[in-house]
Amino acid sequence: MELPLVSILMTCYNRDKYIGAAIESVLASEYSNFELIIVDDHSADETVNIARGYAVKDERVKVHINEKNLGDYPNRNKAASHAKGEFLKYVDSDDYLYPWGLGILVDSMNKFPDSGWGLCSLPQNKKGPFPFVLTPKEAYEYHYLGPGLFHKAPLSSIIRKKVFDEVGGFGSARMVSDCEMWHRLALKHDVVLMNEGIVWSREHNEQEQNSLSKFDLDYERIMIRYLKSPDCPLSRDIASKILRRNKGKNIIGILKSMAKLQPDKAKLGWKKLRSYE
Repeated sequence: MELPLVSILMTCYNRDKYIGAAIESVLASEYSNFELIIVDDHSADETVNIARGYAVKDERVKVHINEKNLGDYPNRNKAASHAKGEFLKYVDSDDYLYPWGLGILVDSMNKFPDSGWGLCSLPQNKKGPFPFVLTPKEAYEYHYLGPGLFHKAPLSSIIRKKVFDEVGGFGSARMVSDCEMWHRLALKHDVVLMNEGIVWSREHNEQEQNSLSKFDLDYERIMIRYLKSPDCPLSRDIASKILRRNKGKNIIGILKSMAKLQPDKAKLGWKKLRSYE
């Protein structure tokens, strides 16, 4: 049998309210050369039964159940370990892939065969119409000196499997390991930028991203680590300028927090500031 060109990876944990719609959005894709790998992280609801119902009807759907709960990013790596496709495409079990989305992603990546990965759901940019490709240096500039790039969630990504395996997949840190992964990928691999209207991200009260501010310090440390890295594609002068700018913002933030009698925010600011040492 011809191997699937795209492995769509759907990790899930207690998502019986949403997973059916997510699976159906994938199966409705106009581009059909894919497998859908669903990896359940020990759900206590009907998530697995719902997923198995689709697997019975469509042989492209494969359902795996972890022996123990792995957590978000380790489970994403687990899903990738089952993949046979040239490309990995994450679609979370509470999100949605538009019918035309997969075709756009594959066509865009094929236009730049030397690229390692891509990100979509990006607003229009004066650089030119999508898709376009950025070198490692340009990707870091786009993120730190432009509109931003490394903040995108896995739903917005498509990654060549050989590149994913080469870098070792996601780290295990909660919430921030996608941001860290994009920094790591962009050190060596060109990235293709794509438009909005390819995927849809559902917002609901059960998402961990609702507590995103709790991870501000972790995001700050990722920035510092990669801008200080000898492998950083930016010049030392530019990287140092960005670090000084952000350090200055933290100092101003601390002063404002102290003036407003917000000790918790001031304490966080001091922790960020110490990360620069």
